[in-house]
Amino acid sequence: MQRNPLPAPEQIERALERVLLTVQKPARYVGGEFNSVVKDWDAVSFRVALAFPDIYDLGMSNLGLMILYGIVNDQPDMFADRVYSPWTDMEAAMRREGIPLYGLESKRPVREFDLLAFTLPYEQLYTNVLNMLDLAGLPVRAAERDERFPLVIAGGHACFNPEPMADFIDAFAIGEGEEMILDICRTLRDMRGSSRQEQLRALARIEGVYVPRFYDVSYHADGTVAAVTPNIPEAPPVVRKRIVPILPKPFTRFLVPHVDTVHNRAPIEIMRGCTRGCRFCHAGMVTRPVRDRPVAEVLAAAEEIVRYTGFDELGLLSLSSSDYAYVQELVQAIGERFGDRNLGISLPSLRIESVSIDLMDALKDNRRSGFTFAPEAATERMRDIINKSVPDEQLLAVAREAYSRGWVTIKLYFMIGHPSETLEDVQAIVNLSKAVLAEGRKIHGGKAKVNVGVSTFVPKPHTPFQWVPLDSLEQIRAKQALLQQGMRRAGLHLRWNRPEETLLEAFLSRGDRRLGAVIQRAWELGTKFDGWQEHHNHAAWVQAFAEAGLEMEFYTHRPRALDEVFPWDHIDPGVKKRFLAEDYLMSQRGETRVDCRGHCFACGILPKFAPLRMETPAEAWQCPPVVPRAQRQKATAEAGAR
Repeated sequence: MQRNPLPAPEQIERALERVLLTVQKPARYVGGEFNSVVKDWDAVSFRVALAFPDIYDLGMSNLGLMILYGIVNDQPDMFADRVYSPWTDMEAAMRREGIPLYGLESKRPVREFDLLAFTLPYEQLYTNVLNMLDLAGLPVRAAERDERFPLVIAGGHACFNPEPMADFIDAFAIGEGEEMILDICRTLRDMRGSSRQEQLRALARIEGVYVPRFYDVSYHADGTVAAVTPNIPEAPPVVRKRIVPILPKPFTRFLVPHVDTVHNRAPIEIMRGCTRGCRFCHAGMVTRPVRDRPVAEVLAAAEEIVRYTGFDELGLLSLSSSDYAYVQELVQAIGERFGDRNLGISLPSLRIESVSIDLMDALKDNRRSGFTFAPEAATERMRDIINKSVPDEQLLAVAREAYSRGWVTIKLYFMIGHPSETLEDVQAIVNLSKAVLAEGRKIHGGKAKVNVGVSTFVPKPHTPFQWVPLDSLEQIRAKQALLQQGMRRAGLHLRWNRPEETLLEAFLSRGDRRLGAVIQRAWELGTKFDGWQEHHNHAAWVQAFAEAGLEMEFYTHRPRALDEVFPWDHIDPGVKKRFLAEDYLMSQRGETRVDCRGHCFACGILPKFAPLRMETPAEAWQCPPVVPRAQRQKATAEAGAR
């Protein structure tokens, strides 16, 4: 294969001087941020380009990429550079001037690196991956790349169903990457000079690494998957996700961006995993088990962040920040230690039932943004179905307390399109939002606000709802129209997403390997930045499906049988499919599970990934009984009568 000669770094820099003043936000493309790492290219033995397939403004806020950047650059013999997707004006200039995709630190073409590692947190980034491969001068299909090209891997939550991108990615990192990234780098470094096939065979032996070309997929006559089987001895029948039993020290040397980013704060992950068991939540299932970070470790990280970055706000991150065992102690300690430095705190993921008045008091001096809750549904029936049971009165009481402590804006997040949802359930969202606003008006008058975000439920792999179909487009539009009509009131602000964008997420998240042809054709037809409303091109996707001989509805609106083989069944997130099926059937009966922290429901995660930091062995735990809604209501009524 003949390859064009690559421009030297100084040639790329000269070309950038010609084009940067002609594009929006040229600072996105220059590198050199405070705390960025530059190494002598010739003094290291292995070089990684860490890629986020969206613009700098979003990618710079991605904690996962920053963690990998720190881990690799901490190795004296390795170098990690960064690359983000250029915006459309910069891409046009790069193609016009012959500037290949390059690392921000080194100004080296991506094609010169040993490894190109994509972070894929969500499916709408897929066409951007193809676009970045093309900009880098790499064939987009993995089968057309040999050892002369950098090996391409991908990791992140979207990779728990890797099949739609199997044609384009050499290997997927399934699960947590803190240890896996170095295993991959060292293996490839030691395999330098070997054929691509030999390199991939070596990677397939690493726990958590999935190499698609080593698996064959067969299909039934109706188009469903019959089996996914390995075709070499090194490939395990099931690829188990990688996990780090004890969270490593938090990353603190955050790069200080040149332009405003989506989150202008320094994040610290205080807890990983979730025990709540919301049936729609992909992240809650695939990040199990829960691991808390010690308060002292978070405080030490906060000290380093303040010292080395100058950020004046910390984001204390987890899937459910108020469920962190030491959240009140932590918030108070940060306030005491940093109170004279005006350091703000954000807890971007709060659960209504675990927010205490004491926590609100500890947070009351950190009112930089609204208080945010995600009820997800507004009727008890729907909350039982999705396993997120919170009475309206509890939400109103928490809103009342928040408003009384000085917050003027409360943010509420709901979903529409849940299984068995009716228009009455959707109207309840309007009613509950107005009730929350009324609590604010009692305290702040016309200044009180409620911002309501309503997304459309997408059934995700490895969740109890992976068997259900997407809501119909007609129903989605009717529900959105009801919300728009009902929320026309001063103080209420509604945000929603277009149904066509929901369709895209649905077929990409639940697709099989045949979707590779659809993704490539859609990209050839001009799709990219699919997560950006102004760039979404539904017609191109419809055409791509037609040319591939596939039906979009097969992936979006088709109910699944309980015994169907899913395209992702050979990827093991640690939670058993049998457990998910049991939970799905419980949802149909309106039965719920309580928080499983301390009450094991035998989802499968603990036996597979023990020993962790848990004092009681999983087999010694007693599982609480499942209580139907009617029985709970009767018990509540009897307790009230007493």
